[in-house]
Amino acid sequence: MAARHLVPLWAFITLTRRTAFATVITVHQSSLRQLSLSSRKISTVFASASDMASTAKKVLVPIANGTEPMEAVITIDVLRRAGADVTVASVEKELRVDAGHGVKIVADSLISDCAQTVFDLISLPGGMPGAATLRDCGILRSMVTKQAADGRLNAAICAAPAVALGSWGLLKGLQATCYPSFMEQLSASATAVESRVQKDEKVVTSRGPGTAMEYSVSLVEQLYGKEKADEVAGPLVMRAYHGNDYTIRELNAIPWTFNNGPQILVPIANGTEEMEAVIMIDVLRRAKAKVVVASLDDKLEILASRKVKLVADTNLNEAVNLPYDLIVLPGGLGGAQAFAASEKLVNLLKKQKEAGRPYGAICASPALVLEPHGLLKGKKATAFPALCHKLSDPSEIENRVVVDGNLITSRGPGTAMEFSLAIVEKFFGREKAIELAKIMLFVSP
Repeated sequence: MAARHLVPLWAFITLTRRTAFATVITVHQSSLRQLSLSSRKISTVFASASDMASTAKKVLVPIANGTEPMEAVITIDVLRRAGADVTVASVEKELRVDAGHGVKIVADSLISDCAQTVFDLISLPGGMPGAATLRDCGILRSMVTKQAADGRLNAAICAAPAVALGSWGLLKGLQATCYPSFMEQLSASATAVESRVQKDEKVVTSRGPGTAMEYSVSLVEQLYGKEKADEVAGPLVMRAYHGNDYTIRELNAIPWTFNNGPQILVPIANGTEEMEAVIMIDVLRRAKAKVVVASLDDKLEILASRKVKLVADTNLNEAVNLPYDLIVLPGGLGGAQAFAASEKLVNLLKKQKEAGRPYGAICASPALVLEPHGLLKGKKATAFPALCHKLSDPSEIENRVVVDGNLITSRGPGTAMEFSLAIVEKFFGREKAIELAKIMLFVSP
C-alpha cells in the first residue's frame, strides 16, 4: 500500500502551487505512517517466530544399521509433536540405514555434520547390533560425554543404556534401566532398576519397544514440562496401565487363515503416521509374517507425517499383482487422504472384502478411507477420536481395537501396538501374541 503512494511522488515535484505541494506532503506522511505501522507488524511477526524458534529444544537421535525402528521412530515422532527440533543422524557412511526387521529409514544428516552442534537432548535408541554401532562411534561418544559434562540431558532405551552409556562410564552412581537381557551388564556400570522409565539426574533410561512411547513422553516432560507432556500424550491415545495382558473387542468371530505366510500388505504414502506404520511392520515381522511395504507413488521414499523418511519395499503398481491374507492401512491425515484418492488401492480393498479376506485400518484411515468407500457397511469399527463422527455406526468407537469378522480397526498411535498384536493373535493365536507382547515389554514379562 505504501509503495503505491510513494511511486507517483515524482509527478508532483515540478508543481509550485502550495496546494499541490501540501498534497504531496500529506500523501508522503500518510505513506510513512502506514509503512511504519506495517514495519511494526512485520517486526512483531518475526519476533514471534524468533521466540518460537528459540524455545524449540534441539534433539539428536542417532541411528545405525540394526537400530530398533520402533524405539527410534516413536522418539522422533513424539518429540516433534512437542515442537522439538529433532535431527536424525546416521552413524553409518550413508544417510539410509537398514534398521531392525527390514525397516529402512533415511536420516537427516550424518553424525559428522552434527559434531559441533549443541543439543538439549541426545537420545539413543536400542536394537542390536545398532546399539553396539552407536557405542563404537567415536564422534557420538565424544558428543554424549560432553553433553554429560555440560549438564545437559542424555537418554537411552533398550540395549543402549548398558551397551553405550554404561560402557562409556556415564551411569556411575545413577539408577538406570534397560532391556531385561542386558540388566546384568548394566549392573556393572549403574544401579540397575526394573522401572519402565527411569530418570536420575540428567539421564533418562527405558526398557524396550513396548515402553518407547512412555519414554518419549517423559523426554517431552524433561524438555518442556508436565503440561506440555500431557498435551502431547492426549492425542496419542496411550494405554493408561500396562499389566499382564491386553484386550480387544471382537464381534462375529471367524478364523483368519493363510496357506503360506501370512502375506500382509502395508501401503504407505507421504503423510502416513510413521509410528503406526513402523509399529505394524515391526511387530508383524517379529511374528514371521511376510510384510510387503508398498509406496503409493513410483518413488519408494516417502515423507511421513512428522517428517521421518521411510523407504518402501516396492510400489503399489507392483504390489497389486500379489495375493494378500491381509491389507492394513496406517493412519496420518495426509496418508489417509492419499489412500482414499488412490483408485488402485481402493479397488484392491474392495476385492479383498468381496473375497472375504481380512482388511483393516487405524487412526484416520477407517473414517477417511474405509467409510466413504463403503468398506465399513454392516460393520462395527473405531477410529481416531476426532474423526469418529464420520463413522456411520459409532456404537463401538470407545474400544481401542475392534475386530468384526474379517475387519480390524483401531484408534491411533497409542493403540498401534495392541492393533498389531490383535492381528498376530488372529493369525497365530493368543499365546503367540502374548509371547511377543512380553518380549517387547508391552506387557509385564
